[in-house]
Amino acid sequence: MLAHKEIRQKGKLPLSKVFAEIKLGDKVALVKDLSFRSTFPNRFQGRTGTIIGKQGKSLIVCIKDGQKEKKFITQRIHLKKLSS
Repeated sequence: MLAHKEIRQKGKLPLSKVFAEIKLGDKVALVKDLSFRSTFPNRFQGRTGTIIGKQGKSLIVCIKDGQKEKKFITQRIHLKKLSS
């Protein structure tokens, strides 16, 4: 679990993450960026899911937790696109 950002990364806004091209159906990993407030619990850090929709500027991610499907609305900055 990340406790803090590296010293050279503090205060920087990763523009490549903000403007990342993520489409519906893409596989993504939930990775918290500690500069911004996240909307998912710590235990989902690093889990993978699929993009199922958009809500404003945020994306809706569907993650399987055991047998249940859970949906989280989160910003692009907390998502890392996985190669297909």
